[in-house]
Amino acid sequence: MRTNVSNSAKVRIEYDIMEEDWRDYGKEALATSGYIPEYDITAVPNDFNVAVIVSFIDSGAIRIPGFQRNFIWDLARASRLIESLLLGLPVPQVFLYQHDRGPLLLIDGQQRLMSLYYFVMGRFPKREARAKIRGLFDISGSLDKSILHDDELFSNFGLSLKGQDGGSGAQSPFHGKKYATLGDERRTLDLRTVRNVVIKQVRPTDDHSSMFEVFNRLNSGGVNLSAQELRMSLYDSEFLTRLLRLNTWSKWRRLLQRPEPDVRFKDVEILLRSFALLLWLDEYRPSMVKFLNRFSGHCKYQFDSMMIDHVECLFAEFLDACSDLPDNAFLVAGGSRFNMHLFEVVFAEALRPRLDDTSTAVKTLRAADISAIDQDSAFRDALLEGTTKPAKVKARLRIAKKVLSSR
Repeated sequence: MRTNVSNSAKVRIEYDIMEEDWRDYGKEALATSGYIPEYDITAVPNDFNVAVIVSFIDSGAIRIPGFQRNFIWDLARASRLIESLLLGLPVPQVFLYQHDRGPLLLIDGQQRLMSLYYFVMGRFPKREARAKIRGLFDISGSLDKSILHDDELFSNFGLSLKGQDGGSGAQSPFHGKKYATLGDERRTLDLRTVRNVVIKQVRPTDDHSSMFEVFNRLNSGGVNLSAQELRMSLYDSEFLTRLLRLNTWSKWRRLLQRPEPDVRFKDVEILLRSFALLLWLDEYRPSMVKFLNRFSGHCKYQFDSMMIDHVECLFAEFLDACSDLPDNAFLVAGGSRFNMHLFEVVFAEALRPRLDDTSTAVKTLRAADISAIDQDSAFRDALLEGTTKPAKVKARLRIAKKVLSSR
């Protein structure tokens, strides 16, 4: 089936502008406004049975893109889905996106498909471990059996199908059953089908924004995706995956004063900005959102494994140079918000000499120098208005370089 989706009126997208409570200075938008292009897409329905769906997830042939949230269903809701399939009741269709010959990206239906996967695997994710489990999926595309058997991450998955009102009324005959104990019903479940609509964008050829349009419209009651959430999938790469790993390092979390990674990747975006200003400053031109998009695309196609390892080493050296700094070194004075603009210029200018001469050691950073940059009147003037203008960005970097190189 071929579907042409067009919008000649070019409806204008208005993304939410979010003021983040851990960044200082300014109210820079996380996403740009723009026009929806005319799409030419194919939408092919497939009735995959449960056994095939689970094998696809297990092999990484179906992957959860970066903008998707963690698995959130509780045991009772996941159990009701399994019961519906066992009873032969229809369940809502799932939307997948096909990009070239890569894995199918799950646009809508994560809770349903992952419930099936966890039930067949016999394990249910503990609520407090779900962010960690998602991170493991992001790194490898699937879960090793040793991870599934980790009792700190998972509990056994037995169907929770009590009567109505939590106990009264008839109880389902499947209550307490596990996949391994279903008996003859196990084959029945394996062969039950779920409608999967596989979308492929034919035109335009230079982006894959229809995936996000479908996602947003299917989830119109929720919060629109941030720019970094979009980036994590549109420019999915080994580099961005490595940033996810760096984002969990304890020394970095100490500087952020945020023990857990942000669910909307605000902290990952700070790392991306900092590396972009260090490695790609000559290419900078506003807006910052478009600059980071272009940098992410550059990294996707130009950064090989050796370069990404080098980036990780640079980050490790910078964190070592921060060892003597107090925990609140990059927080707004007297507050708890993270001063992104201060951090990114210190990061870029502390490491820039290392780029020019690989034998140069990164100097140990001192609290007095960080404070001197923050309190510099010219630095503060460069944050009052138009913070992403090239002159303002370079002025902040110039002040950081002057302070750090004067030692």
